[in-house]
Amino acid sequence: MPGIKGAVRQAGRALAYLAVGAAVAVASYLFIALALFTAVLTLLVVGAGVLPETVLLLRRVATFKRRRVAEWTGGEVPEAYLPLGGPLRERVRTALGDPGTWRDLRWLVAHFAYGWLLLYAALLVLCVGAVVDGLWCGLLRRPPVLLPVVSRLADLDAGWSRALLGPAPGAERLAARVTELTESRAGAVAAHGAELRRIERDLHDGTQARLVALSMRIGLARRAQDPEAARRLLDDAQDQAEAALAELRHVVRGIHPPILTDRGLVGAVRALAAASGLDVAVRDEGVESGGRAPAAVEAAAYFVIAEALTNAAKHSGGTRADVQLERGRAGLRVEVRDSGRGGADERGGSGLLGMRRRVAALDGNVRVSSPVGGPTVIEVELPCVW
Repeated sequence: MPGIKGAVRQAGRALAYLAVGAAVAVASYLFIALALFTAVLTLLVVGAGVLPETVLLLRRVATFKRRRVAEWTGGEVPEAYLPLGGPLRERVRTALGDPGTWRDLRWLVAHFAYGWLLLYAALLVLCVGAVVDGLWCGLLRRPPVLLPVVSRLADLDAGWSRALLGPAPGAERLAARVTELTESRAGAVAAHGAELRRIERDLHDGTQARLVALSMRIGLARRAQDPEAARRLLDDAQDQAEAALAELRHVVRGIHPPILTDRGLVGAVRALAAASGLDVAVRDEGVESGGRAPAAVEAAAYFVIAEALTNAAKHSGGTRADVQLERGRAGLRVEVRDSGRGGADERGGSGLLGMRRRVAALDGNVRVSSPVGGPTVIEVELPCVW
């Protein structure tokens, strides 16, 4: 009787799913008591620190149920939570203001009831169905009628849980967007800090050291008795002053290249291409046909191209590269393609990571394709209003 055997196996699997749900319902008895205790302590202020931890525990219980539903139905149940971080006051405010907290509580109270009811119903159906379907299938050779109801009860539990635990329309996308912006902001802060440290290091190790040497040579020249020696010291001081000016120009170019202001993005990129060790072709797809992009967008595109060309010249082993600048309706698109051997690894250095952070700070996207054997293609999209 293959039909009855399959029905029994499926009913047993459904019963096991419902039994775990009933166990979660038992745990919800204790959790509801804990939630009430936490609410009282929070109202009394003295127990406010318990609230975020209770919410985290609630999230774990709800996440466990989501995994069980996903295992039964084969479809993930999305979750959308605000991150619980920062000082205690902020964590309490986030825990109370997060719609996910109230959604989980609503599910917990409902599951408190239907978790047990569905298990009792499944046990009753299974006991009756084992006898009825056994005779029905064995004597009349008909497909089972009652045993599949156990699976339908498990489907009912999964459907109710999915409806109660799933985020409202748009909430999942909003939560993902909040997480994305939080990560990009952290990356932008880290990139900004690294840039400040680089500028400080360049000024300290380069310009400041040269200015100190310049001051010392001028002081020695003032005290020198021999005019020829004084002239040599002044010549050295002039060399040091010129070197210090060169260092300052380098630092300024690292902050915002003056060439961007003078010649625009396309002109600045052509200058980069001319100074590169590669044969670089620059294609302008309408970037100069109209108003210019915001200065921050132009600077980000310039530094991305500079970093990509530098990496290609140092590591790719290729001899040429193509840079394409495209003016889109939603922003600026940049593509850098080299003829090298590929295999670029973002974990191998800070160049690509810094590129991603710089672009993420402007809410842009970076795509890197670098299969072994090449080519390496870096595509950047920077949103802006022209």
